[in-house]
Amino acid sequence: MKLVVGLGNPGAEYERTRHNAGWLVVDALARRHAPGAIARSRFNAATLDASFAGEKALLMKPLTFMNRSGQSVGEAVRFFKLEPAEDVLVLVDDVALPVGHVRVRGSGGTGGHNGLADIDRVLGGASYPRVRIGVGAVPRLMNQADWVLSRFMSEEKADVEQGVSLAADAVECCLARGVTAAMNEFNKRLAEEPPPEHPNELKQKTNTHTAPDAGPNGPETTR
Repeated sequence: MKLVVGLGNPGAEYERTRHNAGWLVVDALARRHAPGAIARSRFNAATLDASFAGEKALLMKPLTFMNRSGQSVGEAVRFFKLEPAEDVLVLVDDVALPVGHVRVRGSGGTGGHNGLADIDRVLGGASYPRVRIGVGAVPRLMNQADWVLSRFMSEEKADVEQGVSLAADAVECCLARGVTAAMNEFNKRLAEEPPPEHPNELKQKTNTHTAPDAGPNGPETTR
């Protein structure tokens, strides 16, 4: 059993926001591997049973808000007796990558992302693979909290679709051939392709300002 977790915030106001890029990839995987399936409420998350090359997997979208993502992950890991380094794969938005790009990691830091930080806390470490989905650098005149909770612009539609499709491909590669093979195949693409121009020409270095969390009952709004 593999656990594939897409990070995001629940609620219509957060649909298709940059912070919910992980949910978009889970939706794409569901269309490929569980067409017509109805999501079930388990582990404080929306879940779908799927199959990847004959191996069972649980697609998960935690419904606890971003900064409590670890609760759902921890419950599923304990229930299925999973080994995070081998059986868990987390899909997460990343402001350090241009829209349309992905990066696979076998482990690593949170990069300031509170969803990953909470998963680290619950699992007792960061030794689990993740697929990072580019959502674009924070514009110079905008704070990071507002940026990640904003929706993708119409000009980014093609790049968003490319990124979601690439991330879904990367997940399939991780599950079928292993994380190292996925890193070798997908991580090189960022170096080979120049980053696209920012649609509103405000692309600047990432603003490192972060806003405080909304707390356990509200959305995580920094990263």
